[in-house]
Amino acid sequence: MKPSTKKIIIYAILGLMILIAFSYFTRDAEKDSTEGVVSAELMPDYSNSRYKEIYLAGGCFWGVQAYFDRMLGVVYTNVGYANGESEDTDYYSIGETGHAETLYVVYDPDILSLEELLGYFYGIIEPTILNRQGNDIGTQYRTGIYYVEPLDLETIKSVTEQEQKKYNEPIVTEIEELQNYVLAEEYHQDYLVKNPGGYCHVDLSNIPRERPAVYKNAYPKPSDSEIRSKLTSLQYSITQENATETPFQNPYWNNEDHGLYVDIVTGEPLFLSLDKFDSGSGWPSFTRPVQREVLTYHRDESLGMARIEVRSRSGDSHLGHVFDDGPVEEGGLRYCINSGALRFIHEDDLEKEGYGGFLIYFR
Repeated sequence: MKPSTKKIIIYAILGLMILIAFSYFTRDAEKDSTEGVVSAELMPDYSNSRYKEIYLAGGCFWGVQAYFDRMLGVVYTNVGYANGESEDTDYYSIGETGHAETLYVVYDPDILSLEELLGYFYGIIEPTILNRQGNDIGTQYRTGIYYVEPLDLETIKSVTEQEQKKYNEPIVTEIEELQNYVLAEEYHQDYLVKNPGGYCHVDLSNIPRERPAVYKNAYPKPSDSEIRSKLTSLQYSITQENATETPFQNPYWNNEDHGLYVDIVTGEPLFLSLDKFDSGSGWPSFTRPVQREVLTYHRDESLGMARIEVRSRSGDSHLGHVFDDGPVEEGGLRYCINSGALRFIHEDDLEKEGYGGFLIYFR
């Protein structure tokens, strides 16, 4: 065989291999796109809500978020980069742009005061050390309190003055009005929830006012035969086949009792009655889940509409959808949920049903 012929055969084989690899890649990409998983849930907007906002820089934001996110009175958190020299940055640029790793905290002042919140914050940082917390060194790890409400400044200064009495060295924690805030990459959000045992410079063993944790492995999904045996045909169609029940003709749309709503398939806690409201839709509606991580979000373009489907984390049960037309004072979201995907546990029955930890919400 001539050398030129061998080259042609080799090139042909290489071309075929590339074509096959490309076809597999394309199928995988198409599969991923049709699975419809949304990288981040619909973001609430608390700027005009009844809640208060504060931004706290306490070193690596993974541990700071895990600490405050488990605290009763904290409504919502995310992590990002604050008060840098530019309006845009990312994790690999903050050393140059001067941003600090920061936790955005939304809290309910009727449950948790700013004084208490800042006291807990000072309790997990080393406020006399500049540009370092734990093992992390750099300007991005400086400590700071960044406020959006000018009236908060007096409280921040007062708490800091009280904290200064505990130290011989001066407190170097920045106290500034928020200048800018860039939301951090998705993999940083709730990092220690996604990566239990990951690096953390904050002691999470004794969180004050700690809420009950909801762990996925505590609520395993039963087999399909078990699910069929425990659910009605309508409940099965809703949770397993993405069906929708009739509005105003379901058990919980107008339920006003206090208690906990759990996944009817696994028993995983999903929603509190305290966050339920009458949306006029004829389905149970909530402003937030009991914890962000108990839900998953998926793009849904069925019925000619672009919506975000909500499913349970452990059981992968279809629950309903989330919309941005909820009460502004509660963050603007509306979780529209099928009653058939839920089981309601009355406040009086939480202890005997094994959900006694959730009584903290109703005391």
